[in-house]
Amino acid sequence: MNIPNLIFAAIMGGLMSLSITLATTLVRVGFVQDFFWEWLEVWAVAYPVAIICTLIYRPFISKLTASLVKKLEQ
Repeated sequence: MNIPNLIFAAIMGGLMSLSITLATTLVRVGFVQDFFWEWLEVWAVAYPVAIICTLIYRPFISKLTASLVKKLEQ
């Protein structure tokens, strides 16, 4: 595991999980009085999952992207 991949996963996982949980919590419960705490509870679970998934999927997605770009350039 190299540090740049870990930093990338932490930032990407944070932004993606923040965005997705914010949107889905808003749709599910609306702007209720304790919206921030409801969202924070969901995000606290999603963030570590997003980091792990980013670390696992990144090599595969990078290869798939390179392959698709190569096919599109032909």
